[in-house]
Amino acid sequence: MDRREFLKVFGAAVATTAVATSCNNKNNAILSQENEDEQQGAMTYRVNPNTGDRVSLLGYGMMRLPVVDGGTARENPDSPIDQDMVNQEVDYALEHGVNYFDTSPAYCQGLSERSTGIALARHPRNKYYIATKLSNFDPSTWERKESQDMFENSLVELQTDYIDYLLLHGAGMSRGGKNAIETFNGRYMDNGILDWLVEQKKKGRIRNLGFSYHGDVKVFDQLLQWHDEGKYHWDFVQIELNYLDWNYANEINSRNTDAVYLYEELNKRGIPSVIMEPLLGGRLASPSAAVVAKLKQRDPHSTAARWAFRFAGTPEGVLSVLSGMTYIDHLKENIQTYSPLKPLSHDEHQFLMDIANDIYALNAVPCTACIYCMPCPYGLNIPAIFSFYNKCISQDVLPSTDKNDKNFSKNRRNFLISYDRAVPKLRQASHCIGCNHCAPHCPQHIDIPKQMQRIDQFVEIIKQA
Repeated sequence: MDRREFLKVFGAAVATTAVATSCNNKNNAILSQENEDEQQGAMTYRVNPNTGDRVSLLGYGMMRLPVVDGGTARENPDSPIDQDMVNQEVDYALEHGVNYFDTSPAYCQGLSERSTGIALARHPRNKYYIATKLSNFDPSTWERKESQDMFENSLVELQTDYIDYLLLHGAGMSRGGKNAIETFNGRYMDNGILDWLVEQKKKGRIRNLGFSYHGDVKVFDQLLQWHDEGKYHWDFVQIELNYLDWNYANEINSRNTDAVYLYEELNKRGIPSVIMEPLLGGRLASPSAAVVAKLKQRDPHSTAARWAFRFAGTPEGVLSVLSGMTYIDHLKENIQTYSPLKPLSHDEHQFLMDIANDIYALNAVPCTACIYCMPCPYGLNIPAIFSFYNKCISQDVLPSTDKNDKNFSKNRRNFLISYDRAVPKLRQASHCIGCNHCAPHCPQHIDIPKQMQRIDQFVEIIKQA
């Protein structure tokens, strides 16, 4: 059976799951939807088979918190977090059934845990689940004491005595000139930190221990092999899953792993999946006009984002789907999507697979705007460059290089003016020298210098035309 035949067969299997039938006995404990929540307007919950936690299908990702000067902490890193707005949004989320909050010491310039702790500590501790990470990316934090101090500081910042869901952050990534296996060993094994975290779990300071996966699938497979052998038990795993990455993650970047593989490997072991990037950094919330038209033709009352969230929430092994919700409007729409979830039908699943084919053909950069690549030592605004280029593709305004195109002059002018407005000249792709400082930090394993060269060459062609 070749790859496409396999995907076709597996797609049918997933569609069966989508109409709420159980695909294996191990995962029957993860409930697609509890009976009392069948009524319209009630949040869909899934049950963690390891602890019995009743977790909201919508998880609040605390990585794009609002700031006082507008926008997010990623966009305006020098502006303080708008704590009053965070409090209001957390209150609204809890009132409407959201009880899973995901943060990290690395989010929002290192301030996400503190802001999350302030907002949540105003509510009874048994009303929510906290997920955070051991984000010891920098080799300077690989020492045992530094990693332990990071965990202890998370407890302080989050104003709690225990973490409900603790993740090894970014298993599969490479750091410090080492490959992914060497990096994982340096971060968690050579220093004994993983064994120490297991001890903390036995003491009740961690209730669920898992990892988030980016990058080299050899690490993912190794960790699941340890699970099978009984060396380590993973209570949950966080993976990137959306309808584009379902089949095309590997094609978009050869070092990524298709979500169909990640999900199935977890599901057959009964390991709950927590989903990140259901919108692929926002790309699936604002796809091209042609894609939006197809989505609207299929369902005039839905949005592109709602289609993507329904896809991510449909598989029965999914415990929670994370969304980094900056504004209350985003929060309200996502709550509506999962209150309750309307699982995708077989036909809808196949429809989104066709949409994924259309999006893949556009050749956009698979950037999720995580900003791990920043700062650039030469001042480039890497996420802004990719965002502008992808936006031009999604809005069908990327100018043709054909001078005979009747709209060439107009589109050329608009593109060049918009590029200068979106990214200051000194921070544009033309200033990339290919130092490769950025690429090792990219969870999507984008060859950033190569993409910069591609975009710059395109811009130069447009300029010289």
